[in-house]
Amino acid sequence: MVCFIFLVLQCLRLSSSWCHLQGIMLEYEKSGELRTKSIDLLNLSSSTDVNALVEEIQKAEPLITASRSDLVKLLIQRLQDKLRQHSNHKFYLFKVLRAHILPLTNVALNKSGSCFITGSYDRTCKVWDTASGEELHTLEGHRNVVYAIAFNNPYGDKIATGSFDKTCKLWSVETGKCYHTFRGHTAEIVCLSFNPQSTLVATGSMDTTAKLWDIQSGEEVFTLTGHSAEIISLSFNTSGKRIITGSFDHTVAVWEADTGRKVYTLIGHCAEISSALSNWDCSLIVTGSMDKTCMLWDATNGKCVATLTGHDDEILDSCFDYTGKLIATASADGTARVFSAATRKCITKLEGHEGEISKISFNPQGNHILTGSADKTARIWDAQTGQCLQVLEGHTDEIFSCAFNYKGNIIITGMGERNTYTWFSFLVGY
Repeated sequence: MVCFIFLVLQCLRLSSSWCHLQGIMLEYEKSGELRTKSIDLLNLSSSTDVNALVEEIQKAEPLITASRSDLVKLLIQRLQDKLRQHSNHKFYLFKVLRAHILPLTNVALNKSGSCFITGSYDRTCKVWDTASGEELHTLEGHRNVVYAIAFNNPYGDKIATGSFDKTCKLWSVETGKCYHTFRGHTAEIVCLSFNPQSTLVATGSMDTTAKLWDIQSGEEVFTLTGHSAEIISLSFNTSGKRIITGSFDHTVAVWEADTGRKVYTLIGHCAEISSALSNWDCSLIVTGSMDKTCMLWDATNGKCVATLTGHDDEILDSCFDYTGKLIATASADGTARVFSAATRKCITKLEGHEGEISKISFNPQGNHILTGSADKTARIWDAQTGQCLQVLEGHTDEIFSCAFNYKGNIIITGMGERNTYTWFSFLVGY
């Protein structure tokens, strides 16, 4: 048996959301057939004892023989070096764009961060070049507010826009051409998502339904019915096999993407749902609610495994890190919290904002957290200690949307006026 080892520095493409999992890949030959096996290093940090880690790997994996241990150590040290590169980043304001003639509704980056999109009350979506700030396209055709927008990441060649005019449109990033207009909802579309394979787009509406649309044909595939109030949160899980919808009816529903069948309903919250999504291996679902709690659910059977408490006001956003080990929550009480998905205990509390926090996300490396607040600032935090590392100032209105790019070196922030701010990070001393 011949074994080759190489370093995985790129993402394992598990979802349409950005995923940055590090590990080593084993490539070996058995009975004349080339095979591969991956060893995830999800807990690797810059301070991990490499010798002890390699000893653990050798005990569990017979392919890693003593003669290859030095090579494995070298590869893991390279991964550590890459992690260290991202630990000293400081963000600098790069561009301020007056994007629309009316207030913005949303902003989104493509995977690399090379371009981004903005939705607006002016009924358009605009496509921008991040580095130059040049407007690439204005996507016109909606007859009301463009509220929900998304790239089909990781591909990034298509954009979906959902509007208060009850339609969703599919566009070409390269040309700005509209491929399809999806019609069928009877009320405003307020959330949408591409599946990871970029074959479907799902839309959630104030008409209490979600719909699945075929990207190639432009035809409706399924209508997901069962909620008794507006759907305001929608996402595919990372495999693309299931869709998660959150509603004002206090429940979350999980659906099969290939049949449209409801798998189960998550019942337990006593107020409107604000967010609902799965972790990277599709084993857990986290839901945030206006009842001031988050709930953690077993995705295999729909059973609640924990209620995450501590906030004094509504939960406005929640998310997993990219390994599924940590959960972050953002609240109208002006604080954010980080919980362990394993112990369900609060690890740290993020305090410093002077207004409600409407948006929270981890960077792809999982060591930093980004928050956007009504106090007109975004902040970057250490995910383990809760220390505020940087305050991103300059907005003149509340920040309602903010996001990292795939590498974690670009942040985009959008405020309730007409401006978007782009922040780049550089190594300190670079």
